[in-house]
Amino acid sequence: MGDVILVRHGATEWSEAGRHTSYTDMPLVARGEEQARALSGMLAEHPVALTLCSPMSRARATAKLAGLDPLLIEPDMHEWDYGGYEGITTVDIHRTRPDWDLWTDGVVPGPEGHPGETPDEIGARADRVLTRVAEGLRDADGGDVVLVAHAHFLRVLTARYLGLPASAGSLFMLATGTISRLGTEHGRPAMAAWNERPR
Repeated sequence: MGDVILVRHGATEWSEAGRHTSYTDMPLVARGEEQARALSGMLAEHPVALTLCSPMSRARATAKLAGLDPLLIEPDMHEWDYGGYEGITTVDIHRTRPDWDLWTDGVVPGPEGHPGETPDEIGARADRVLTRVAEGLRDADGGDVVLVAHAHFLRVLTARYLGLPASAGSLFMLATGTISRLGTEHGRPAMAAWNERPR
């Protein structure tokens, strides 16, 4: 059976500034495009059977520039809905909530349609994606399934893949323009590689 390859999209203006970015459709900056192109060599080492991608343009552009075509859009792979913290940095939030932690405290409601999400709500989305991934791996004849998405969503998905609560995603740092790999060892889910950049 193949592995699950995680690709975090390349850099955007907001990711470089540390601003929470979920539903705001920020494009890649030039460095983000370079990061995405650089991933193509690493991805060429894997027999990709299926690519699932977040609907956001920064993820779609990363996938295309990395040579992941064709791809299927998976709506459940959008980033954590940060609600009222969209576009705001953790440093700014700490000015009024010094002990705030995204993974335990969640977010405040945002504009209509963006009430924010809890870790468990994102965990439910990640579980649905993992069900689709398992189906893809069964049909892949040994090939890998690639997921192109966002840092916090992929961190939650990793926690759920490993049988951990969604909030355990806090344990996994994930930079822009990186590849990680989830596999199995002795039939159990295992992390095979994490946060790797092209050499």
